[in-house]
Amino acid sequence: MKEQVENLDWNNLGFAYHDLPYSFEAKFKDGQWQPGKLTTKSTLEFSEAAEVLHYGQEVFEGLKAYRRKDGQLNLFRPELNGERMVNSAKRLAMEPYPVDAFVDSVKQVVKANEDFVPPYESGGSLYVRPFMVGTSSVVGVQPAVEYTYHVYATPVGAYVNGLSPAAYTVSQYDRASYAGTGQAKTSGNYASSLIASMQAHQDGFADCLFLDPREHKYVDEFGGANFFGITRKGQFVTPKSNSILPSITKRSLLTLAKKQGLNPVETKIPFADLDQFVEAGAIGTAAVISPVGSLTYQGKKQIFYSETEAGPVTTKLYNELLGIQYGDRPDPEHWTQTVESGKVLNKA
Repeated sequence: MKEQVENLDWNNLGFAYHDLPYSFEAKFKDGQWQPGKLTTKSTLEFSEAAEVLHYGQEVFEGLKAYRRKDGQLNLFRPELNGERMVNSAKRLAMEPYPVDAFVDSVKQVVKANEDFVPPYESGGSLYVRPFMVGTSSVVGVQPAVEYTYHVYATPVGAYVNGLSPAAYTVSQYDRASYAGTGQAKTSGNYASSLIASMQAHQDGFADCLFLDPREHKYVDEFGGANFFGITRKGQFVTPKSNSILPSITKRSLLTLAKKQGLNPVETKIPFADLDQFVEAGAIGTAAVISPVGSLTYQGKKQIFYSETEAGPVTTKLYNELLGIQYGDRPDPEHWTQTVESGKVLNKA
């Protein structure tokens, strides 16, 4: 049943699915992408032999629309999500959906569902999920020749509890292989991390950190977010690896950290050297920045800045990034794009 806006509690949304009035869909067939359009359907129909069901040809993205104080709507660097989806599709031998069409489809879905973009004061946002699946009927292992591209949206609150530090553990599993699909945003990587996250939750942790799949000596990423640390000398450091997802949030924070004099670097981080960090965090579209209060490995717990309070550098980066996304702070890099809204409260 379609969601009714009057039934939503903007201050207690959580991070859950709501069936909104409009989605977007386009088909690839006969060797080309067909024109896409908005649809009121929130289901997909394909063969029992569809490629995605048996051989996992699927890629997806996640981005948000933010309600500004003046009522207008912001998107944050959507073209980078489109570019990443192209790269993910190529890795999965899929036909990429064009970046300009990607951005346009996201804007159409946000505009069509603008009543469901949470109000500015709620701190919520509209989470947008574009994805693409192989729909050809296959039996033997081979790439699909037909694909469906679909975009839906859902209003969400915070994925994690704001700037409250959380406790993490280190997984014994690998999220992705060294030369595998770790740099693609594809469902299989997340499926392989589910058991690790489930065990972490059962043991009382927020989530788990994965080490590099080749030597298990270096920090890779969390189940759904990248890692960063702040050294005693105030340097922003984040892992460089070919088995982790290139994060748009991390890319943005590297720029902000440079502007704040944090001498940012993307490099291999030996797990044995984690004690060099006085602050640490998990970063991504959903989490934004979630402080890591502690990390436990083989019964030994390392505490970073505090288990109850976010560190000053983490807090400053969080406020700067969120301020740009919501339009409260200057955007000298022109990262945001406006989706025209009919709910303008204060025209400049």
